[in-house]
Amino acid sequence: MNPSQQPALLVIDVQKAFDNEAYWGGNRNNPHAEESIAQLIAAWRAKEYPIFHVQHCSVHPTSPLHSSHEGNAFKPVATPLPHEPVLQKSVNSAFIGTNLQQQLEAKDISSVVIVGLITNHCVSTTARMSANLGFQTTVVSDATATFDRVSYDGRRFSAEEIHEVSLANLHDEFATIANTASVIALLEGQGK
Repeated sequence: MNPSQQPALLVIDVQKAFDNEAYWGGNRNNPHAEESIAQLIAAWRAKEYPIFHVQHCSVHPTSPLHSSHEGNAFKPVATPLPHEPVLQKSVNSAFIGTNLQQQLEAKDISSVVIVGLITNHCVSTTARMSANLGFQTTVVSDATATFDRVSYDGRRFSAEEIHEVSLANLHDEFATIANTASVIALLEGQGK
């Protein structure tokens, strides 16, 4: 992350549907992720740096992320302000079916910081595409979270295992992995 270039904060799918742990496979890790997300949003707003909110809008009517369900709404900690762009997607990447890349390029943004839900799906896919498109990408480990997963052969993996392996897969190849405190410290070291 290069704070002197006003990095964009990408807030991925911080929506009410993810409060239903049973629907997503069981236990969730990082129960304080939303607190970290709120701290980062506040730090970005204080610097007047760009924030992009990404909202998953499922095409499946029975999904809690479908626009007809309350779960589609943003959680209160991540409610966009009127001037902050909201990008709606129906796939795992915030770059597919949206104009996110064009908006970043139009503002001369070359560095993005990614937070949100869930680590091994939309956070990871967005981070991979971000790097492949040439953006300097940071994923904030304690401002992301995921759920337990059952594999194709019936083995159960804990949310913490999934989270850590997902971050390990991104580390160096696609993104820098940082925590909330270090990102905020970098921001505070810069003038407006």
